[in-house]
Amino acid sequence: MKIFRILVTLVVAALVVVSGYAALFIAPDERTMHLIQRIFYFHVPSWSASFSAFTIVFIANIAYLATRQQRWDSLSVSAAEVGVAICSIGLITGPLWARPVWGIWWTWDARLTTTFILWLLYISYLILRNLLEDPERRAVLSAIVGVFAFLDVPLVYMSNRLFPTQHPKPVYFGDSASGADPRMTRVLLLCMFSLFCVMVIVLIDRYRLERLRQEYDALRIEVEARTQSMEAASASLSSGSEK
Repeated sequence: MKIFRILVTLVVAALVVVSGYAALFIAPDERTMHLIQRIFYFHVPSWSASFSAFTIVFIANIAYLATRQQRWDSLSVSAAEVGVAICSIGLITGPLWARPVWGIWWTWDARLTTTFILWLLYISYLILRNLLEDPERRAVLSAIVGVFAFLDVPLVYMSNRLFPTQHPKPVYFGDSASGADPRMTRVLLLCMFSLFCVMVIVLIDRYRLERLRQEYDALRIEVEARTQSMEAASASLSSGSEK
């Protein structure tokens, strides 16, 4: 099993290297933005991977509320942390691309505002979990927040279709004028797949860590409860012997 995990990690690492090389050297040059446009092959995959992670959070939260099984809570918090990390990559690469092209680092248009709110919502989700001590109450409340936070995901995706934004119209799945060079599309799909694989590997490791943490918390709570009961019994015996 350990050898298999190492092999999978090496394959994904090789895939990341190949996709990075394809993005920088194989994809054709964009005729207006030229070199800076190659951030596109890192920026867009970061959003597809983060949206995938947030979708897992949503599904796990619904499953937990329906079943009350701790494994779903473990999956939701693990996917949320991974999603926030990848979402942060998107928020960093976006301004790096925008500054040379738009002349500004940031603007509060519909796409960027809803994206920033999405990032804040999942940061709040993680903060909430750290503020609550009771495991069941923490899982229930965070699941409700996680379901609510996911409502912003389709809004982010549709924002440049529904509202006038600084972002251009969709390159894919837009109107009849949308589309890109087939070589660009192939490189983009390769980059999206490689980052998705990275997301899955990190998520699996984070899930295993969360399960261990929850087992530790359960044992700690059980030990504390037994200690308190033993102390109470000892105190009761002491008071009885004094009488």
